[in-house]
Amino acid sequence: MAPTLRRGRCAARPGAAGGYADGDVVVARFRSRPDLLVVKRAVREQDGGWWVRGDNDFVTDDSRAYGVADVIGRVFVPLLPATLPSRLISGNRSTPKSCGRDPG
Repeated sequence: MAPTLRRGRCAARPGAAGGYADGDVVVARFRSRPDLLVVKRAVREQDGGWWVRGDNDFVTDDSRAYGVADVIGRVFVPLLPATLPSRLISGNRSTPKSCGRDPG
């Protein structure tokens, strides 16, 4: 799911059947490749599973190549100190000039 997600910056939470929506980032297993566990974006429900795609259109290791997948869980990004910008951890809450706002 590069460039959307980075290794070690997210976690998966198992979900109940039918608890997913179009656009969710999910952990899935393709029926045609049960040995392959992937993180992809759920596009639509299809044939009792999900059609999933990666965010990088140039990489086709998703439902375009392997067909319908069974979703195992939803991916989320926990807001832990390891994922927060260092300026928030150190207490410096000013907005960088690159954000387009005046720090004053």
